[in-house]
Amino acid sequence: MKKVEKTDAEWRSKLTPEQYRILRQGGTEPPGSGALNACKDEGEFRCAACGETLFSSDSKFDSGSGWPSFTAPMTPDNVDEHSDTSHGMARTEVRCARCAGHLGHVFPDGPGPAGLRYCINSASLAFRKSGDDD
Repeated sequence: MKKVEKTDAEWRSKLTPEQYRILRQGGTEPPGSGALNACKDEGEFRCAACGETLFSSDSKFDSGSGWPSFTAPMTPDNVDEHSDTSHGMARTEVRCARCAGHLGHVFPDGPGPAGLRYCINSASLAFRKSGDDD
């Protein structure tokens, strides 16, 4: 995978202020505020910063957390996981492997076979509905 590297100024010009705060500064959107939380359409969820395919609607579920939740990434190599001990908690941060954009966190309380819940900020994602052209 070819990595995407941009200067801070380039990221600021490409992303909305909310996307920049979340993807480049590790922020979090308020629960229930994201446009893709209630999305039930079939398609792919991609990184809003670089366009890398991250999650499929097939793995999306309503966790009740207020953020889009997935049982697994479409391709495990497209996401990186890192230890996150900020805010007095031990969590696993999820980033886009292509551009290192902050996506959210993964927790061991999901319904899928691996028991994982990828809790992802809507602002970190762009949705491509099945059948739509790029």
